[in-house]
Amino acid sequence: MNWKKLLGIASVSLAVGLVLVACGAKKSADDKNTIKIGVMTKSESDEARWKKIEELLKKEDVTLKFTEFTDYSQPNKALANDEIDVNAFQHYNFMNNWNKEHKGDIVAVADTIISPIHLFSGIDGSGKAKYKDVKDLPDGATIAIPNDPTNESRVLYILADAGLIKLNVSGDKFATIANITDNPKKFKIEELEASQTAHALSSVDAAFVNNNYAVAANLDYKTSILTEKVGENSKQWINVISARKGWEKSPKADAIKKLVKAYHTDEVKKVIDESSKGIDVPVW
Repeated sequence: MNWKKLLGIASVSLAVGLVLVACGAKKSADDKNTIKIGVMTKSESDEARWKKIEELLKKEDVTLKFTEFTDYSQPNKALANDEIDVNAFQHYNFMNNWNKEHKGDIVAVADTIISPIHLFSGIDGSGKAKYKDVKDLPDGATIAIPNDPTNESRVLYILADAGLIKLNVSGDKFATIANITDNPKKFKIEELEASQTAHALSSVDAAFVNNNYAVAANLDYKTSILTEKVGENSKQWINVISARKGWEKSPKADAIKKLVKAYHTDEVKKVIDESSKGIDVPVW
């Protein structure tokens, strides 16, 4: 074979190899700046805040790739299985309980918001609210509550704080309907999946509905007859961005820190206030 021809082939091969190596290096660099984030099905408010966060992160060359989940049992499993890098859907109480039940090591990266839960009035045949105040609930009224341990405990404490029931537990101990020691108005507590309590409003007197489901169901917050108080004991209900333990040493640590910095800005706070109409309260 002609030496010039052989050297030409070798040069071409080397050039192709260098291009592939360069592409591989670029891909690796891009991967470090791409955060796979798990969220629940996004409401309009969620869309607005994440759009603003993505806009801010674009200046930092950080890209977010979202995976949306339909129930609360999925995002932590995906995080534990390394399918996503972080998630943003849960509060401290839920995260800590999940870790205990699954021997997990998911940790909070940053505080984000708190979303007070509301008790919505049931609706009549014409679609109007049956009651204007929690005091209007009749004896024997049926109240739908989420059946997952965390949210069930949370809403029972809300009822207790309102003086509607008494519990034999307090603080951060989990409460179930078995912990109700006094129920003066003989309320009937109906346990349903969190995603179904909004749909039950036509068949119950009232229902506790998590905000993401309330927004998705287009519930009118004017029909809320009881709102969770936000105070000193609200720490466990603060929502967080979560990651696997040791995330600070991962290749994506810098990108995750930039995500937190972008989230914790006045621009994002303003978007949250406006888009959620005060439903979500920034806490950083």
